[in-house]
Amino acid sequence: MNNNEFEQFILQNGKDILRFCRVISGSNEGGDELYQDTMLKLLEKRKKLDAAQNVKSYAVSVSVLLWKNRKKKYSVRHRIAQINSLEEYEESGEQFSSHDDPEQIILRKSETEAVRELTAQLPEKYRIPLYLYYSANLKIEDIAGCLHIPLGTVKTRLRKAKAILKERLEALGYDE
Repeated sequence: MNNNEFEQFILQNGKDILRFCRVISGSNEGGDELYQDTMLKLLEKRKKLDAAQNVKSYAVSVSVLLWKNRKKKYSVRHRIAQINSLEEYEESGEQFSSHDDPEQIILRKSETEAVRELTAQLPEKYRIPLYLYYSANLKIEDIAGCLHIPLGTVKTRLRKAKAILKERLEALGYDE
């Protein structure tokens, strides 16, 4: 991959990778740092990358590996195994239509917050594929490649994560 192809890759996929990094790290600052580290790693290996193949999938898998390494370092340094919960993450530029009344806006925000909190409480094996699918916009095949697990396992984990979220949302009184 030459410099022009690398720049084109960043323009096309950079936002999705950044969003994924922010979600998985739990904060904008941590996500920005993870994104920079990921891009530096890709820049170092750009000559070995083939633009014809799915570089986005590889980039996300690099992000996951870097994040897991950081998590291990943090755990060892502080002698704890617990990771702080996912902080509230709101995408910038959230738009509401002009016909929405304030009550609908507040209800929608509270539902979104509930889903984010419940997603953050999921076990890592369910949470990461969910983030990859919805935040990084990866296909199931690409997620399997990123996480080095079989395709069926990814499908099962996504289905299980959705079922857990649905069950917990219904317990909180959300119907849909």
